[in-house]
Order: sequence, then C-alpha cells, then structure tokens
Amino acid sequence: MNAFVPLPVSAWIAEFLLLSALWGSSFLFMRMGATEFGPLPTAGLRVALATLFLWPLMLRQGQWPALQRHWRPILVAGVLNSALPFALFAAAVVHLTTGLTSILNAAVPLFGALVAWAWFGDRMTRLRWLGLLCGFTGVALLAWRAPGGLQSQGGLAAWAIAACLAASLCYGFAASYARRFLTGIPALATATGSQVGATLALALPAWIFWPAHNPSLRAWLAVAAMAVLCTGIAYILYFRLIARAGPSRALAVTFLAPVFAVFYGSVFLQEQVTAWMLGCGLIVVLGTMLSTGMIQARAKG
Repeated sequence: MNAFVPLPVSAWIAEFLLLSALWGSSFLFMRMGATEFGPLPTAGLRVALATLFLWPLMLRQGQWPALQRHWRPILVAGVLNSALPFALFAAAVVHLTTGLTSILNAAVPLFGALVAWAWFGDRMTRLRWLGLLCGFTGVALLAWRAPGGLQSQGGLAAWAIAACLAASLCYGFAASYARRFLTGIPALATATGSQVGATLALALPAWIFWPAHNPSLRAWLAVAAMAVLCTGIAYILYFRLIARAGPSRALAVTFLAPVFAVFYGSVFLQEQVTAWMLGCGLIVVLGTMLSTGMIQARAKG
C-alpha cells in the first residue's frame, strides 16, 4: 500500500478553519435542540434534515452512481461518524456547558492518531506527538477546572464526560475507516450516504423517545441550522480534508472547534469564560499547530 502524502498546508487551511467554526457552533445548536427534543430525537432529526439537504445536491452533481457502488461502507461510516457520536454528545450537552462539551471533543485527534498509527502504521514525528500531548493536556486541564466540570458537578459530570470521550473515540475510528474504505469516493456521495446510514440507525430510537409536547420554533430552527450548516456542509468539508490532508490532520479540527464553541456559548448563552479557560485554550491551539504540521511547514517555508 502506497504511503499517503498530504497536500501542503496552504491547500487546505481555509477549509480547516471554516470547519472548526461550523463544528464549534454545533454545540450551541445542540444544546438549544436537546433541551426540548431530548438527545435521541435531536440526533435523529439532525441527520434526517441533513440528508434532505444533501440529497438533491448529490443528484445534481451526478454522484448517485458512486453512492450506489459503495453504499455498504458509506452507510457503516454514517453510524460510526454521525449516529453514535451525535447521540452521545446530545446527551452530554444537556448536563455540561457547550464550551466544555466541545473541549472534550478535542480529544478526537489523540484517538484518531493512535488508530491511524495502529491500523496503517502512520509515521508520527516527535513534533506531532508533542502537539497531540500538548493539545490533550489543555483538554484535560479545562475538563477539570472549567465551570460545570468535574470539580463542580462530580458524578453527573463524570457520566457526561464519559459520553463525550466515547463519542470522540467513534470519530477517531471513523476517520481511519473512511481512509481505508472510502478513499476515492466523491465527498458529496460520502457525506450524503453517511447521513442516510445515520438516519436509518436513529429513526426508531428517535421515534420512541420523541417528546410528548411539540418543541418551540427556536428549537426547530436550532436543529435545522445544525443539520444544514454543521452536518451537511461540514461533512462535505470534512471528507475533503481527509482526502487532502489525511485523517489525523482532519481530526485536528476538533482542537480549534472549542475556541469557537466557548465564544458562542459566552455570547449567546452567557456561559462563564474564565482566565483559566482562555489560557488552556491557547495550549490547545498550540497543540493544533504542532500536530497538524503547521509550525513545521512554516519553519521550512
């Protein structure tokens, strides 16, 4: 098997930053939706609406034949990369702040790098290992002392944090799965088909746990925004990043997403932002730059 050679940082950095901003906002919308719909209906509605958004785009781009040829691995990817993590994060965000939930999501690159190393034998330089360690250290410090974290909530927060880490592990495994089974498939076909797979997996649980009272217009709009912006458009960008930058670098987008999520939570939900959170956020950003090769690339440039 030929070694994967990522494109230069300049070729994918803009999409990397846009995806960070979109996924950072997903935690805000998720909180707004899950508090009224509940976790499973929120996740199910999110992927169903994303499917409706993506399907006509896929047909217009002529990628339906690609989905027909590769539908089995694409549907499985939807369960790993959408159904399971969306449901777990929706359950966690009801009990944790949106900023803290997104910070825990930043553990994804650590799991992703380890899976890629074990599965494909990816070469991890010392600088990239240092970046992953730096980023994960920032995540751990934030999870411990951030408002609503382990120090303040104890057992309840522990269960929610465990759900976040389980979701992050799903993302990490799904990235290498996509590299192994979805390489060469058009991004729009992969994104659309994966949402179909997630919708099929979550349809029955969402129906069983559908709320007795109709949620407000605000909750519906939040889920719709999460489906179109944070799922439909975001997953097109995500699969493009895997193909152009590699799974480990694509997963490193979760190091920057918390920066956006903390900002959104502070502005729109009045969540507390402390100096400790900001300091650890800088550590996370540094870890992102090291683990994705941004600092190394600039040094060579």
